Amino acid sequence: MAAEIVNPRGVSDTGDGTQNASDEPFDPAFALHRGGKMAVQATVPIRDKDDLSLAYTPGVAKVCSAIAERPELVHDYTWKSQVVAVVTDGTAVLGLGDIGPEASLPVMEGKAILFKQFGGVDAVPIALATTDADEIVETVVRLAPSFGGVNLEDISAPRCFEIERKLQERLDIPVFHDDQHGTAIVTLAALRNAARLTGRGLGDLRAVISGAGAAGVAIAKFLLEAGLGDVAVADRKGIVSRDRDDLTPVKRELAELTNKAGLSGSLESALAGADVFIGVSGGTVPEPAVASMAPNSFVFAMANPNPEVHPDVAHRYAAVVATGRSDFPNQINNVLAFPGIFAGALQVRASRITEGMKIAAANALADVVGDELAADYVIPSPFDERVAPAVTAAVAAAARAEGVARR
Repeated sequence: MAAEIVNPRGVSDTGDGTQNASDEPFDPAFALHRGGKMAVQATVPIRDKDDLSLAYTPGVAKVCSAIAERPELVHDYTWKSQVVAVVTDGTAVLGLGDIGPEASLPVMEGKAILFKQFGGVDAVPIALATTDADEIVETVVRLAPSFGGVNLEDISAPRCFEIERKLQERLDIPVFHDDQHGTAIVTLAALRNAARLTGRGLGDLRAVISGAGAAGVAIAKFLLEAGLGDVAVADRKGIVSRDRDDLTPVKRELAELTNKAGLSGSLESALAGADVFIGVSGGTVPEPAVASMAPNSFVFAMANPNPEVHPDVAHRYAAVVATGRSDFPNQINNVLAFPGIFAGALQVRASRITEGMKIAAANALADVVGDELAADYVIPSPFDERVAPAVTAAVAAAARAEGVARR
């Protein structure tokens, strides 16, 4: 008889896929996750000894010898050019924080199936039992021969910046920290369309970002790269500005790049007259601060599950409202970006993902909306079948234009 397990929801599970009656309702999340959400599947049949001799010895030796003589053939005769490593240390998992590598695996599996579902890209979850930045870098470098790209996931700031930089310096395949760049790309796409809806350009806008972690830093830099007029970033102690003496190296660099208006003090004070609020921190922004923003403002409150500004409040003052939730219009969802970005990069065997490739992805994503643009539709749905092909094609073209494509 199977041992009885009680899951964290209190639902009694016999261990063989059935559940006993209990006071708690049946939880479909546990039922869906039993046994994991993914598996390895062969792409060639092995029906008899002839198939076996081709798929394995002796036939496989010919392919190995050819790759040894011409290493670039690995892309043609293995899965390398079609597969991404999804790497985490479990220190910044969704809204759960530092829960460790084992507990992160359901999220990494989920990321992997999103790669496949939305971009046709195979992905392998890799949860590492170390939080040391150099150990993570060394481990990924040694794993890299098996993969065409590396997607860093749920690694806490500021280590994530160092890890991504060092990996890209040492590897000749794309390295992409989705928490940074995926969020920034989708945010830019939505912001472009919101500006178009209200007859403005990015250069006309002043933004305030709540949160100076991985996403906040990346969004600020990326929006400025794309031509945003000005942006100020706030952490728990207020606006990141040059006059503060408590900044980390990452925040000191951010202070040099942002806040041309020279603002200091609180997030709430910076919102007075601002055109855009972008929330990637959690917490709550008081309604009077939202009310103080400029006319035709945009509120992108992306914390999950509780946005920094509830949409009901935001709609009283803002022309466009977006969140990170699927039950409100204009969801800022990274799945709109990362599958197509990697599909495009892998398609042309790019050596890295450049700023130009990211901007091309954002523009392609914004263009999907086209003439359907409306206040409740500045960003397409993840289930819009036009999204991944558009992003893939744009990224591949940009890689060729920027000289990082190898085919």
